[in-house]
Parts: sequence; C-alpha cells; structure tokens
Amino acid sequence: MPNEPTPRKMALVCNHAEASSVMPTLIMASSGLSLDYELFIFVCPAASSMLLKGELEKLRGRKGMPDPVKLYDDIRELGGRVILCELALEARDIKTEDLREGVEIMKAPSFLMAAEGATLTFAF
Repeated sequence: MPNEPTPRKMALVCNHAEASSVMPTLIMASSGLSLDYELFIFVCPAASSMLLKGELEKLRGRKGMPDPVKLYDDIRELGGRVILCELALEARDIKTEDLREGVEIMKAPSFLMAAEGATLTFAF
C-alpha cells in the first residue's frame, strides 16, 4: 500500500547482568513496545546470566522497581525479541535448555541486520 508508515524500531543492548543494567533494559523495552516500536534486545555474553531460568526472579522486590519477570513476560507477549549473543553459549557454558522461554540465539551481524534502521538505541 502506498504511504504506509515505516515501522519504528528500537534496539537495546544489555552488557551487564547487574540490576542497574537489567532493570533499565527491561523498563525501556516494555515502554518502547507500549509506544508501538518494533523491539530488539541484544544480550551480550557478560549479561547472559539474566536470561537463565530463575535469575530475573532474584531481582524481584526492589523498592520502587517493577517486577522483572512480569516485564520480561510482557515484552515477549507484546512481540519483543530477546536475543542472546551466540558467543555466550560457549564463553559462559550455557545450555539452551537453561534459558528462559522465548530467548533467540543470534550472532552479532544477524542482530545488526535485523535492527537496521532503529530510530532509538540504548545500551546498558
């Protein structure tokens, strides 16, 4: 169709597994989705533990912060893509069955191609 709007893309990169990086990543991601951005979260090897089953649960109950598990589930439900850098599997001895539901495995160049044209980018 002529004059169809180009989808707005938002790309987030998380490079640390501490709450000070994970929570802003999840909060900005869910906020972007609420504004109808197509969302890509790329999780670098140093932050990979955030995607292991049971890890987001450890960040629950922080004063003034939303529930990270609910944020993650909402992101997935709203179509956000959560991508783990393939290098993390070997570098961090991660098995795919230990990952949260919905995590995609991708090499950095593939992520860059998928997120090409992102109008908003953030790194934490």
